[in-house]
Amino acid sequence: MRGRTVGSGWAHALGETALTILLPDADPLIREDFPAHVSVLFPFLHRDRIDPSVRRRLGELMRTHEPFGLTFSEFGRYPGVLYLDPWPADPVRALTKSVVEAWPECAPYRGIFGEDGLQPHLTLANSLGPEAAPAVYDALEAALAPLLPLTVTVRHVTLVTWDGTAWRDTERFALGTGSPVQGP
Repeated sequence: MRGRTVGSGWAHALGETALTILLPDADPLIREDFPAHVSVLFPFLHRDRIDPSVRRRLGELMRTHEPFGLTFSEFGRYPGVLYLDPWPADPVRALTKSVVEAWPECAPYRGIFGEDGLQPHLTLANSLGPEAAPAVYDALEAALAPLLPLTVTVRHVTLVTWDGTAWRDTERFALGTGSPVQGP
């Protein structure tokens, strides 16, 4: 994810990967040290398992999903987390379902939040922890609300890899009938 470190509190293993929808237009909304993104699947396979056949299969799978639009206008909260709900969320869920069906050993969020993981979301802030005073996120919502709604078109999914200090864009996979986009 463009090489930024993550202060989210999640423990990451060297070589861990994820499939994400990067949203550079939403970067100004983020109050953490990571780029705006919606996770398709975290974690995915360890980088040592991602060979040409996995890349080919991912590319084929992503091409079965057409590009789609997402609108972000509604805030939501988990304990210690402020996020935006994408609408519609079904295309993101469909991507996640397809990847998990192809690689059933990859449970969303390591299975911590159940079989389906969390609902798709764009995390805005999460470093304050579950004990954060609601007033802090109330103020952040008030500051960000004038920037909404934000509408984006999703044309590819990015494979990112944890290098021990930061998430790095590894490869992009085009949605729809286009050919895979190589490189970060």
